[in-house]
Amino acid sequence: MDEKTFYVVSVAAWQIADASTNHNDSMSERTIPPPVSSHGEDFAEVVVVRHGETSANALCIIQGQMDIELNEAGRQQAVMVARRLAKEAKPVAVYSSDLKRAAETAQTIATACNVSNLVLSPALRERHMGDLHGLKFDDAVRSKPDAYKAFSSEDRSQEIPGGGESLDQLSERCVSYLNTIAGKHKGERVIVVSHGASIEELCRHADPTSSVRRRIPNTSICVFNISGSTGHWILERFGDVAHLNEDDFP
Repeated sequence: MDEKTFYVVSVAAWQIADASTNHNDSMSERTIPPPVSSHGEDFAEVVVVRHGETSANALCIIQGQMDIELNEAGRQQAVMVARRLAKEAKPVAVYSSDLKRAAETAQTIATACNVSNLVLSPALRERHMGDLHGLKFDDAVRSKPDAYKAFSSEDRSQEIPGGGESLDQLSERCVSYLNTIAGKHKGERVIVVSHGASIEELCRHADPTSSVRRRIPNTSICVFNISGSTGHWILERFGDVAHLNEDDFP
């Protein structure tokens, strides 16, 4: 899948680059050394964040790969998680789904963390929901019973009618891309912005013995350590939304 690389234009972002350095230089040429994963130089620390809230989230509408923007609450959430991540170890890059709700969240984070390199990729998109796109969950049960049955099926190879993905297809897409990221960023910290079902699959891959369906709130943080050589995954933190509990967040 094609990637698009953007350079976040803000005073804070450009302050990290030498004035004589071309803005398009690779992150490896920055003068600030990247942090090292606690598991050693072979592991990348991958901080995965779900995008902020949208109007479809608030109305329980199935978004899938519909390109919906953040609502005001979602933008506030993005600022809150960005402020938190800016206080932690500096990432060397930010990767994101190319859908608007994720890309806007990622750009807010990249600016706050003084990271100028933002890579958008369709590999990090939400699950393609086929005929269920745009429907409320309650309505989908009645109006698209076959598609909803496929969506609810425990058969991970079951594709959703209307061009939708199976869980196996979703997992392969997202896990493969994070393995690629880990291979590029051994010993470094990166931030990835994605979607609820996609992040559920990442957690399942890291902890396949868990039978509990994981809840992934908007702007929640999951932290993975991924070996860039062996593909071994460790889930360090899951569903962390402590940043949303601050007093100034409505």
